[in-house]
Amino acid sequence: MDSWPVNWEALDALIIDFAKSENLIDDSSPPSSPLSSSYHSRLIIRQIRRSLEVGKIDAAIDLLRVHAPSVLEDQRLLFRLQKLKFIELLRKGTRDDRAFAIDYSRKSLAPCALNAYPEAYEEFKHVLLAFIYDKDDQTSPVANEWAEKRRYEIAGLVSSVLRAYFHAYNPIFSMTLSYLMSIHKGFCFRQGIVSPISNLTERLLLEERDFPAIPPESLYEAQMFDEVDIQALAHAVELTRQGAIDSLRFAKSDLFEAFQNEICRMRLDDAMLDELVREYCVYRGIVESGMKTVSEALKGTTSESGCCSSPESSIDVDHRRAKRSSSETSATTDLSSMQGTEPTNNLEDCSPSGSNHSENSSLLRNRSHGTGERSKRKRWRGRCDELDFISDNHFNRCRKQEVSPALQVASATISKGVDRTNVEDKYEIVLRMKELASTGMAAEVVEEINALDPNFFERNPVLLFQLKQVEFLKLVGLGDHSGALRVACSHLGPLAARDPNLLKPLKETLVSLLRPSEDTLVTGLPLHALATSLQVAFGKSLGIEEPQLMRIMRATLHTHSEWFKLQMCKDRFESLLRIDSLKENNTPVLTSLTASKSNAESCTLGSSQATISSTTRVSDDGSSPNQASSRDVICDENAILKVMEFLALPRADAIHLLAQYNGNAETVIQQIFA
Repeated sequence: MDSWPVNWEALDALIIDFAKSENLIDDSSPPSSPLSSSYHSRLIIRQIRRSLEVGKIDAAIDLLRVHAPSVLEDQRLLFRLQKLKFIELLRKGTRDDRAFAIDYSRKSLAPCALNAYPEAYEEFKHVLLAFIYDKDDQTSPVANEWAEKRRYEIAGLVSSVLRAYFHAYNPIFSMTLSYLMSIHKGFCFRQGIVSPISNLTERLLLEERDFPAIPPESLYEAQMFDEVDIQALAHAVELTRQGAIDSLRFAKSDLFEAFQNEICRMRLDDAMLDELVREYCVYRGIVESGMKTVSEALKGTTSESGCCSSPESSIDVDHRRAKRSSSETSATTDLSSMQGTEPTNNLEDCSPSGSNHSENSSLLRNRSHGTGERSKRKRWRGRCDELDFISDNHFNRCRKQEVSPALQVASATISKGVDRTNVEDKYEIVLRMKELASTGMAAEVVEEINALDPNFFERNPVLLFQLKQVEFLKLVGLGDHSGALRVACSHLGPLAARDPNLLKPLKETLVSLLRPSEDTLVTGLPLHALATSLQVAFGKSLGIEEPQLMRIMRATLHTHSEWFKLQMCKDRFESLLRIDSLKENNTPVLTSLTASKSNAESCTLGSSQATISSTTRVSDDGSSPNQASSRDVICDENAILKVMEFLALPRADAIHLLAQYNGNAETVIQQIFA
């Protein structure tokens, strides 16, 4: 799974948008996604949730009256809140609170129970038993009412309602990650595969979900929903058929709104997610690293991170960087101007700090460029704004910024025993190599890496071949055919002689000699993918492990593809979640001059669709099924939906059964019930 290609530039964009929309970095530009621009509303929801979770029901109701008064017009929701308040009054245990609970039940709870829903008055009479049964009595008939988990259930329910009310959905990256991990866990379970990232997903994606929002009573009138939409939603977010219908009813038949409502019910460990994102941003050069290394954050060996970092650390970092900047020369050549274009990403700061490598003249040539660009990186601030918005000290979630246990057991980003200055130097060196490669400066990359690690390309000959490919094509584009042939004879030919797999790309590269110079464009090559591959490989040689988030994305995107191969259909929601852009053909192996994208055949959910089913499933390692041993059966989409509906089966199982009975849905159903 770890070899699955990912469009890292697309992931960078999602990560930056997530960090902006959650106010995790200092940045004045707005998030690019309209779904990620509701930070203020999400803070309101978090504050109301936390008020309910700690039993401050009056505070939550007051906030609802101010920010979402129409939500309290739903008597069903109001009754649940009032019932919880009644319990919390009794939980305090004082004589005055008990008297107030009696008065509250008479004046507020009982009248609301009469109008809430048919079972509400019975629930009201049942909860009155709390007067005589102690909260510590686990065998009492009201033990569930006393349980503190009831707070979290109501908090989740109210959060679901408010998300739809404000249209304050989670940032796209958060929804995408939840969705991909959910599919990954389900796929591994069904296929009997041990997940290589289970230590991360089990802690990052929480088991509990928020309670679903209750559709308004006016929407319970008979409505017709497309069975295609019902099944797509039910199997995307693991709902029953009735649950999918209720979700569509609440969203007024809008499939994508229903999907967002459901995917936001999935809970992530926010502290762990923030650390994963921060680690990735430091690795990719999106944010400043600061004195504290990611390895220390993962292992919990230093004090709090993010907004709660020591002020002295920031001062020390700024002072040290200022000293470096003043010692560097200002006369350099801009890397991007050598190509006539500027980099399109914001990961431009890639110079080494030079504390251990200042003796290498190749690194000194362009250090001032890297130092200038480094100032463009964002500062990681963490979830600090919640301190200003939420007045109660109990809600100071930014207060600790504790590292999640999952990150403490994850592999260290940087080896132990490396001093902080050297750690940052290594990050800067690796980022510089990545930036050079992404701007097509292959010769400079090879020269500088050889100066730092003469044996690196002996261990990574394919990377050397790819870099020399870029250098060859760049020379051809400039009309220097003699220089290009020298590169081919000195490097590409010998490398291909040692690795037969490189012969084909070598031949395709040489064809560029026959084309006009202006048609040989380095910009048509996946330079960013090559740069990322180089960053990962060269980083490891310096003791810098790739971020855990990279592993998660590779594995989950792989299982997403394999899951929908089993379903024999296209994911209805992959465009909404940008999954298609994360999978865009951006392979780092440069095999041709022009980027070519394969038009993979995929079936869409529709009434006129036919699906070709095979009785052979994809193997555990993701390899293609043996088509020679499979018996293809054309399954009508209506037959698939009928089996899924009547037997409550996943799509893949329905297709598998239809394949056994020549695609006849009636026969399948009869055989099952017989």
